[in-house]
Amino acid sequence: MTTLADLLRAATAQLRGAGVADGMRDARILLAHASGIAPDRLTLHLHDLVPAHALPVFQDFIQRRALREPVWRILGQRSFYGRSFQITPDVLDPRPETEILIEAALAQPFSNVLDLGTGSGCIVLTLLAERADTRGLGTDLSRAALEVAQANAVSLGLSDRAQLSQSNWFGHVEGKFDLIVSNPPYIAADEMPDLSPEVLNWDPHMALSPGADGLAPYRVIAAGALAHLSPKGRLIVEIGPTQAQSVGQMFDQSGLLEVTIGQDFDGRDRIVSARAP
Repeated sequence: MTTLADLLRAATAQLRGAGVADGMRDARILLAHASGIAPDRLTLHLHDLVPAHALPVFQDFIQRRALREPVWRILGQRSFYGRSFQITPDVLDPRPETEILIEAALAQPFSNVLDLGTGSGCIVLTLLAERADTRGLGTDLSRAALEVAQANAVSLGLSDRAQLSQSNWFGHVEGKFDLIVSNPPYIAADEMPDLSPEVLNWDPHMALSPGADGLAPYRVIAAGALAHLSPKGRLIVEIGPTQAQSVGQMFDQSGLLEVTIGQDFDGRDRIVSARAP
């Protein structure tokens, strides 16, 4: 008789053979989900026999992961800042590094927030969930992405405070905001071929790279920020680890003040912050 431990060993070997870096971790997550067991309780059930309903589901999961489909895309959801967000092929899979931007945003008060290029809505919705007396606007060029963000707003009970609108950066944005945030596409065109299959083949390319040197969105954001920031309002953007100096100079030259750079968990430059006069 086959146990969950037997399945886990076989799946781990299959994933390692396919070049998956942490096959054991991924197999555990997928096995727990397929079996209907909380991931932190899986160890307690490894000697259980495999439930009949779980075997075909788990086998499908492992085949997909062996083809380098990311775990969270297989499951259709990602945990971000302690909340679950639906993800589809139309949105970027939220990264843990983006929580650095969340922490920086929450360090000071704000009453309204604009999220440019909102994707799944993970940034603006997290900020609204953490600050109950705030309202937010998330914009995206992709209508399909906005539908995902709207579904997440509903599931988190935030649809009354979160507005979602189709816009090319500031194109259809009116009014001023205490806080503007963005995790724009920033990967340079010549860096795209070096991405892992999990990123290159599964994240939407328009959310990864604007082409050329990867800096075009920051030029647009820097040029339009002051027109949409309240007095002393803050701007915080995520960046690639080699872009801090370039983005900081753009913000400084646009008239923004107190330009600062923040690092991620690995000590890499990850966000650039500034404020309006």
